[in-house]
Amino acid sequence: MSLVGIPLMIIPFAIYNMLAFLLSLDWGKQTASIHMVSGAAWTLTYGEIMIAASVIILFFELLKSTRLTTRTIVDHTLSTLLFIGMIIEFLLVQKCATGTFFLLLVISFVDVVGGFTIAIRAAQREVTVEGVEKVAA
Repeated sequence: MSLVGIPLMIIPFAIYNMLAFLLSLDWGKQTASIHMVSGAAWTLTYGEIMIAASVIILFFELLKSTRLTTRTIVDHTLSTLLFIGMIIEFLLVQKCATGTFFLLLVISFVDVVGGFTIAIRAAQREVTVEGVEKVAA
C-alpha cells in the first residue's frame, strides 16, 4: 500500500490527541537535560520533541507533493481537511489550546500551502511538446 494519498501530518495530530486525552500529558514537562560543552544545560520537553518529529514528517510530506498523480490531489485535499479540523479543535477544545498544538497547526498550514505551491510549480515545468514539425525555408 502506498502512503502517497494519506497526509502524514495525521501522525503527529493523532499522537498529540492520544497523549493529551488518554494520558493528560503535560507538554511543558521536562523529559531530558543534556549538559553541553559550554556548561549550559539543554533541556527537552515533550512538546519540543513532538514539534521536532513533526518538522521531520513535514519534510517527507513536502517530498510527496513533488509527484504529480491523482493521489497527490487526494493527499492535498485530505491535508486541507486535516488543517481545518485542527483549527476547529484548537479553537473549541480546551486541551488543544497549547503552544505545542499551535505549532502543530502552523506546521500543518505549511504542509497545505507548501504542498499546493510545489505541485503547481512542478506542473508548470512538466510541459510536453508533441508533433514539432520542421518548417521549410
